Amino acid sequence: MDQQLVAVPYRMRELALPALGAVTVAAAAALIVAFDQGALGLLLTDRMADAGGVLHEFFHDARHLLGVPCH
Repeated sequence: MDQQLVAVPYRMRELALPALGAVTVAAAAALIVAFDQGALGLLLTDRMADAGGVLHEFFHDARHLLGVPCH
């Protein structure tokens, strides 16, 4: 009844596509947080702009948290 866990090595080709996807998502997230300044939210809905710029303030604070100069 005892089962042993066996480590199965991955080939680099099997990890290349998920790694590329992860890097792409991370780069897009960094671009949105660091440089977008809430403009992407204006494309999604006009209510975000009417709500006093909540999305802009969220990303503004995130830029400060990450140390990205924005002023």
